[in-house]
Amino acid sequence: PFSPPRSPSPTLACPVSRTPDHPSPSSHLSPFPCAPVLMSSSLPWVEKYRPSTIGDLVGNEDAVSRLAIMATDGNTQNLILAGPPGTGKTSSILCLARQLLGPSYREGVLELNASDDRGINVVRGAIKSFAQKKVSLPPGRHKIVILDEADNMTAGAQQTLRRTMERYSSTTRFALACNASSKIIEAIQSRCAVLRFTRLSDAQILARLEEVVKAEGVDATDAGLEAIIFTADGDMRQALNNLQATVAGFQRVTAENVFKVCDQPHPVHARTVLLAAQQGDLAASHKAIKVLWDEGYAPVDILSTLFRVTKGLPELSDEQKLAFIREIGITHMRCVNGLTTLVQLSGLVAKLTEVK
Repeated sequence: PFSPPRSPSPTLACPVSRTPDHPSPSSHLSPFPCAPVLMSSSLPWVEKYRPSTIGDLVGNEDAVSRLAIMATDGNTQNLILAGPPGTGKTSSILCLARQLLGPSYREGVLELNASDDRGINVVRGAIKSFAQKKVSLPPGRHKIVILDEADNMTAGAQQTLRRTMERYSSTTRFALACNASSKIIEAIQSRCAVLRFTRLSDAQILARLEEVVKAEGVDATDAGLEAIIFTADGDMRQALNNLQATVAGFQRVTAENVFKVCDQPHPVHARTVLLAAQQGDLAASHKAIKVLWDEGYAPVDILSTLFRVTKGLPELSDEQKLAFIREIGITHMRCVNGLTTLVQLSGLVAKLTEVK
């Protein structure tokens, strides 16, 4: 679905010529030195198009339906929202808080995100003070404390939080968003309802991207949107950021522009590596992966792209896909452990050419 890049030159280089339509790097207000236009608004699209009601949320229907029931009944409980980044965990609990508290939302919600210190002192200070604060809320409603990336809290802070949750259970509810619920101590898990979020499907991300493209009047090709979806890998936040960055840099969303902005290995090169390996052509496969290496991509990024392209490559049989994924996974493990050299990638393509 992607058109091949015009040249194997490093993706960070900007090929746009200096014409009246493409000013020189003196356009310092743009995040890209060759950007033809400036963005009309400085507000990130992630915030501009963040859902405001539970009905606006995309994906994870089971978890969202449970939140909708809580919003209707008006009686929520302590929550743990676990899942990959960019799947709507924080947006979901913010939507629930808005529908529960209405005009009292600003006074009745305390949100602590990853940029805040969330050690024992914060739990004893800011969170405890908020739980003790008198706030006028609708009947039957509770104050809400939102802790983003709660799995990064220390064990001591989590123990202190557990005691705070017990002491102020009559006035305050806690919502913890995390990537892995296993990093939350069992004492807190037992006091919360766990909602699990999964990565969004390509169709769900595409539907939201089309809404944003239409609202912003963006010139986008189908291949460009497919490239956005590929680079996002189920992360809605990443998809919107990549879309906005591409528009800021090149004004037009095409597959070529997207991969220049996102600086990820082009799937066309990955496809060349895999198909050459399938045909047993070690020289061609090694040459293709050497192109990605010479462009400066990290081996882990190259392997991640190979993995994702392998899953959707129609030329491979199911048995070949499993064998390819196994070899890619073994090489990925070695690279994660520190063996990030071209030798590892060369060994991988040699193994792939042996798969029958």
